[in-house]
Amino acid sequence: MAGSFGAMGDDDGSIDYTVHEAWNEATNVYLIVILVSVALFMYAKRNKRKIMRIFSVPPTEETSSEPNFYDTMSKIRLRQQLEMYSISRKYDYQQPQSQADSVQLSLE
Repeated sequence: MAGSFGAMGDDDGSIDYTVHEAWNEATNVYLIVILVSVALFMYAKRNKRKIMRIFSVPPTEETSSEPNFYDTMSKIRLRQQLEMYSISRKYDYQQPQSQADSVQLSLE
């Protein structure tokens, strides 16, 4: 097992460069990530309005097309009341004001 792990355990004096190569690759990856992050930050700083337009809420005209729930319920209730009033007025006009429709109860 001599010489297979690390530079300090080598008997023949050769240096194992796998750790150094891995460190160099990792450093290169970190540098690329940092450069891409800086580039994205600069792009975001210059094009702030475009990015905010993408993530902003829809325009107010779309939100106004969808009514509030309570407004809708009150309008439905008002419409029902008007329909019932209309039906009762029609019924009043159709039926003469007589006592023929009244029910008489008698106790025995």
